[in-house]
Amino acid sequence: MRMTPMSLLIAAVLLSLIYACPVLAADYPSRPIKMLTMVKPGAQIDLLARKVADELKDELGQPVLVSNTPGGSHGSVMAAELARAKPNGYTLGIGATAAYTYSPHYVKTNYKFDDFTFISKLGLNQSGIVCRPDRPWKTLNDAFAWAKEEGKGLTYMFQGSDDRDVMTRIADQEGVKISFMPSQGGPSIISAVLGGHADLGHLGAILFGYVPEKLTLLAATTPTRLTAPPQLKDFPDVPTLQEQGWDESVEMFIALIAPDGLPEATLARLEEAIAKLAEDEEFREFVAVKLKMGPVTYGRAYAEEYMKKAYDRFGAQAAAMKKK
Repeated sequence: MRMTPMSLLIAAVLLSLIYACPVLAADYPSRPIKMLTMVKPGAQIDLLARKVADELKDELGQPVLVSNTPGGSHGSVMAAELARAKPNGYTLGIGATAAYTYSPHYVKTNYKFDDFTFISKLGLNQSGIVCRPDRPWKTLNDAFAWAKEEGKGLTYMFQGSDDRDVMTRIADQEGVKISFMPSQGGPSIISAVLGGHADLGHLGAILFGYVPEKLTLLAATTPTRLTAPPQLKDFPDVPTLQEQGWDESVEMFIALIAPDGLPEATLARLEEAIAKLAEDEEFREFVAVKLKMGPVTYGRAYAEEYMKKAYDRFGAQAAAMKKK
């Protein structure tokens, strides 16, 4: 059957619609990329975001512009903006995994876990529980044993709801009364612990500047023991909470995240760029030495497996706490 000029035109339009998306995705990126981050300029995660942005700019051939979007529970403000973005690869985010695995179970969020694609973990924010060196404790187990033997409670200065909830569950399990003190960040916790106002405190990477000379590390609150920067050769090898008998951890992995629904070609391009970044020794040294972050396994498969397991585990913990 002979096609009329009109039918030929319609066929051409349909073909253009069919092939437009793959072509555009294959050309990704063709313009600058916005990189959201959950903190103010100069913070540890901001420095990581800017380093990744520089590396991706060289690999992808387009500017990657960092946009600071602080606020919310573990960066939930950034997560909400990322969830609203078009899934085309031109809006990405670097933030703490807890905003996606932990926060939705405890606070009202404007996004769901399934709104995102988790491209890769980038580093682990290291953290631990500290006390003053003159306390008669070498581990957190020692602190709780002392409290039970002396019939006393403990005061604990927390950084966020996640480490507060972890310590709540541990204290309940041990049958020790614990008083919680909110903080304004690491420096305020260090002052309170050194001044004797708090028995225990939870610190992030700032602890590497104080342990072991000025503070005693009682437990690593990360899933694995802390990895000290190479220059801290005398840093103590302290057991995790799990190694001390509690099935608990405070997990703040930092990840590269995108809205759900990226075209496969775009996602493949980003995965390729991250794979090259993972092999970059200078970048890995920056993360370990400059930022004092723990190592991670890169890649989407590892990121998505971890995120789903963590989301389910924190959900179960939240449900158990609500029943009490």
